[in-house]
Amino acid sequence: MARDARGGRPASHRPRVQSAALAVAGVFLLIGVLGFIPGITTDYGELRFAGHHSDALLLGLFQVSILHNAVHLLFGLAGLVLARSVGGARLFLAGGGAIYLALWLYGLAIEAVDPEAGANILPINDADNWLHLALGFGMLALGLLLSNQAGTGGRLDNPADRH
Repeated sequence: MARDARGGRPASHRPRVQSAALAVAGVFLLIGVLGFIPGITTDYGELRFAGHHSDALLLGLFQVSILHNAVHLLFGLAGLVLARSVGGARLFLAGGGAIYLALWLYGLAIEAVDPEAGANILPINDADNWLHLALGFGMLALGLLLSNQAGTGGRLDNPADRH
């Protein structure tokens, strides 16, 4: 059986950071699809293309819009593509975590200033804010902690443009 560059585990096994990126990407794809299913998304008739006036709630809890669901789908697809390499998986998880922490801060700022302002282009409620905080820290932790042993030799990883 072929071994990895260090002679450790079999080469056919995927590094944990890639497996985690695939799992997270799968969850985003699932959430994106579920956001378009009446019943799973309550008040489906109130689903708007964009903006904070969409009153549709995924699982009766998280405010969503068509654009919001599409972004979840695109984020999930990007995760599937990036998870093909260790560096890409790390980028998806750590970078995505940073994006979700920024979304959490955005949600807090909008709520503090004026939720009805024109700057509020996303349908975000308190449940979304808490979810963004958890996703941000969770993805960041996965991206940084699971990749410690990834890579080959003394280098952490290959450049992103090589496979």
